[in-house]
Amino acid sequence: MKKLFKEFVKWFVRGTIYIWCKVRYRTKIIGLENIPKEGPMIFAGNHKSFLDAPLIVVTAKRDMRFLAKEELTNNLFLKFLIWTFDAIVVKRDNTDIGPVKESIKTLKNGGNIALFPEGTRNGLKKGEKTKDGVAFFTLRSGAKVIPCGIKGGIKGDRKVTITYGKPLDYSQYKGSKDKEVLDKVTDEIMKSIIKLAK
Repeated sequence: MKKLFKEFVKWFVRGTIYIWCKVRYRTKIIGLENIPKEGPMIFAGNHKSFLDAPLIVVTAKRDMRFLAKEELTNNLFLKFLIWTFDAIVVKRDNTDIGPVKESIKTLKNGGNIALFPEGTRNGLKKGEKTKDGVAFFTLRSGAKVIPCGIKGGIKGDRKVTITYGKPLDYSQYKGSKDKEVLDKVTDEIMKSIIKLAK
């Protein structure tokens, strides 16, 4: 009964956010045909505003679990969204590998996860190094990566466009722990995202 209730809440919240994005931000969605209907996927997007995570969750037409920093649970509404979509909460600067194990388990069970390689809002603009989490998960699981480019949704440019690119397949490197391979894959993924966000 609890599971059924949560599924209803998820369906209702997803629909509400979708309508809100369409009405308030005139959201345009491009490239949905690039998202496979089956198989584990890692959704990776650029991060410009608070809207990015909900936008991917409600437009991709695939259930997914977002990796969310623990600080977001301080906001009651965001805490509710984290519960609704079963997000994986990550503590910054913490050695707890629980979220990593949970993410890999989700992918190996055929589920999807989503995260931002920038690690924080406007990470690239701030000069921060791109995080290698997406590359790590694809190399460990063999799951394909769906790059997402988000434009707009900020002051002066409210209209939002989200573009999904074709799946990036790095299964030939599955299991590799080579730092050069990890950096190469991270760089390629980020370049794909930046291209889609232009």
